[in-house]
Amino acid sequence: MGDRQASRLASSHFLPHACRGVADRCPVLAEIEASLARNRTHEELKSVIKSQCDKYLPLSANSARARELDAERRKDHVSHFILRLAFCKTEDLRRRFTRVESLLFRARFEDEDSTERQQFLAAHGSQQGEPVDDSEKAELKSKLIAASHMNEASVDKESFVKLPWTKVLSLVDKRRVYLSRGVAYVPQRELSTVIFQDFSHRLEKALEQTQKQTGDLDEDDRLTPILDHLGKGFVAGVNTEYSFGDEVAPGDAVTANMVDALAKDHWPLCAKNLHAELKREKHLKYNGRLQYGLFLKGVGMSLEEAMIFWRKSFSTISDEKFRKEYSYNIKHTYGQVGSRINYTPKSCVAIITASNTGPGQNHGCPFKHFSPENLQLALSTHYDINNRADVQEILQAVKQDKYHVACTRVYEITHAAQGVKRGDGIGEGESVTHPNSYAMKSRELAKKSGVKKEEEMEVDA
Repeated sequence: MGDRQASRLASSHFLPHACRGVADRCPVLAEIEASLARNRTHEELKSVIKSQCDKYLPLSANSARARELDAERRKDHVSHFILRLAFCKTEDLRRRFTRVESLLFRARFEDEDSTERQQFLAAHGSQQGEPVDDSEKAELKSKLIAASHMNEASVDKESFVKLPWTKVLSLVDKRRVYLSRGVAYVPQRELSTVIFQDFSHRLEKALEQTQKQTGDLDEDDRLTPILDHLGKGFVAGVNTEYSFGDEVAPGDAVTANMVDALAKDHWPLCAKNLHAELKREKHLKYNGRLQYGLFLKGVGMSLEEAMIFWRKSFSTISDEKFRKEYSYNIKHTYGQVGSRINYTPKSCVAIITASNTGPGQNHGCPFKHFSPENLQLALSTHYDINNRADVQEILQAVKQDKYHVACTRVYEITHAAQGVKRGDGIGEGESVTHPNSYAMKSRELAKKSGVKKEEEMEVDA
């Protein structure tokens, strides 16, 4: 599939079906970038990628008897090429997309069984250079043994390919290939390195070409909003989706009287900040009310309880003023009046890219919108995080615009007593991508720990 074909495909009636695949690929790529920011080892990164792919983007081996083999490949191909359209627009997006897609390709390749890896190399490795015939290999055997660190029997069985030395710089640097007159003699077992480099190079060039050929997409009002949304999510470094259901599991419903205790133990910093402001000022401005109201809806607060919560919180105004100026908006967020849209909680992408943040406003992401001094104070006030090394690690992630990484590290630090270690994230190495995911995972962890917290029980206000 070429980029022109991808453009036509994305703009056609097939787009709604393709969006599901795109939405599933994004969390995989976002978690890869988060892993890089968190300096995970290659083996840790492979483990995270496998976990994310199994969850969102499975791709069975050719030898597998999976019924959905063709569907898996179609989803993988289409989602990749549509994301090329989203991430080709700037040099930074192209660079980051190439890096995470290359790592995904490598992890999948290394996770394949040896038979399929050999078949792939046999099919694609020969395209990388000229095969070394038996007579030349016999003539150079001693040099090939010395350079490749293989014994004579292994060299006899191994196939070699001649490549320009500039294509295998990493192997040259490690002194793992024999060089002669600018030509590197590469064992087939080392061709994977060449394949990875070639994949990255080809993708870089393809993205540049896509950027040149897709200028007319800016006029497509069906596709452009989707691509812009994906681009914003990638710049923010987080997934753009959150699964929100109307039904709340028994025992998980949140009442107005539970919020203070839950906020203390389980809320992410964005929600803690809004709750603290609400308690202090007995009021929140519109954007703050919307962000926090949808968050509370997402953690299991019903419309009836939301009306009670906001009325008690706005304790300095009369019932009539509350009814006239605030009750309609609360009902609107629950889809009970007006357009009757069942609004979902705001994602990290929406919060990080929020507008109208600044003095006098409390919505948005504290990791992005707070000054370093105010953020450090908030970490100490809300989470009792005062360890210098922990604070500096969080601030460093913020400095690199990795706000979700900073939030994830806060989760790990504050849940260490419940067995959460560095790198665990909110579970299976996953980073925070939504405030409600943070709260949900924190509450689940408290239940699993077997600790009965009195503050999670409903009490009289």
